[in-house]
Amino acid sequence: MTAASAGLRQLLAVRDFRRLWLAQIVSDIGDSLTFVTLLFLVQRLTGSTVALAGLGIALTVPSLLFGVLSGVFVDRWDRRKVMIVSDFARGVVVLGLVFIQSGDLVWLIYILAFIHAAVGTLFDPAKSALLPALVGKENLLAANSVSQTSETIFALVGTALGGVLAASLANLGPVFVLDAATFFASAFFISRIAHRPSADVNADIEGAGVWAEMMDGFRVITSSRPLIGVLMAAAIAMLGLGAVNVLMVPLIVDELSVSASWFGLIQGSQVIGMVLAGAIVAVIAAKVRASTLLVGGLILVGVMITAVARISSVWQLMIILVFVGLAVVPVGVAAGTLVQTLVPDELRGRVGASMETATSGATVISMGFAGVLAAGIGTRNVFTVSGAITIVAGVAAWFVFRPGDEMPEPETTDAQPAPDELQS
Repeated sequence: MTAASAGLRQLLAVRDFRRLWLAQIVSDIGDSLTFVTLLFLVQRLTGSTVALAGLGIALTVPSLLFGVLSGVFVDRWDRRKVMIVSDFARGVVVLGLVFIQSGDLVWLIYILAFIHAAVGTLFDPAKSALLPALVGKENLLAANSVSQTSETIFALVGTALGGVLAASLANLGPVFVLDAATFFASAFFISRIAHRPSADVNADIEGAGVWAEMMDGFRVITSSRPLIGVLMAAAIAMLGLGAVNVLMVPLIVDELSVSASWFGLIQGSQVIGMVLAGAIVAVIAAKVRASTLLVGGLILVGVMITAVARISSVWQLMIILVFVGLAVVPVGVAAGTLVQTLVPDELRGRVGASMETATSGATVISMGFAGVLAAGIGTRNVFTVSGAITIVAGVAAWFVFRPGDEMPEPETTDAQPAPDELQS
């Protein structure tokens, strides 16, 4: 833990990373607070599961519709300004929810939720594309580990805070005001980032059409065997893991015959594993290849998900989910680091957004078929199939990143942190 603390202190000594990290913390709290509070608002106003499903669609569809397009503008514009605009716009949209007090206006909730999610598609690709310029290649894996661990922790904080406030307040308006404040605070921290892109960055795409720029991003992926490997592994894995997300509640309630009130505690066990994994990856980042973390993590996740099909108690499930959490973080960190390392700076937004859109599509497909498949072969057997698919993703990634392959150096114009940026 001493090494982990030292690694974190070294990263936080970089002023711009520290500001980005603080912005991410409050933004993650705001995202989860928005989601939970919207669920409670729609439930209170309508009492309808159909209305809740509509909300889920309104929040999910924008990533599929605009994900790749967002990447184009992330690469065209100053990424710092993109994140500021994204945060500020989401804060304004959230304030609009304060005035909705009637079930007759649920359609307006859907519209605002859709806009909120659509604008939010700009934030993560911009953050991911900016990160290498702030910390340098040698600290990238550790920085991604810290970032993902923070996302896990503070999304949980936002969820818990939203639940407590929604349960204690008859009027949810003040919660949305607090929610908006988190986005404005995030925008403030990002505005303090000193890094600016070079004057000639993206000069070669000025005047190019949006479609042409999108195709440039796809061509980068299809021309790189390692990037194809990352995309293939992530998409295959999400074809398996998407079903797990849908069927966890039926497994707990119907198969294990325990109360749904256990759900939060069970999810918490996975969070414990994710936090531990974040600390471990931050320590070993300089010693382990990102491709090794990706392959090993996928195979371990697959084995653990397969084991879920054979459990007989909720405690066994919680132990397994700790190991799932330990494996999931290295997979996400490694995939993000590989993309950031292998893709030129001027294309990172488009490539990252394309990757995210592809995996989101695979997740939606998996979730859509989960219920049908469970009805046909049983919930436990679906977990077996999902685990097997994830193992296949890991094995496929191993063939792509087999030992002996040389990973190409990134073609990047990133500015390394200046000496004064390493001062606290």
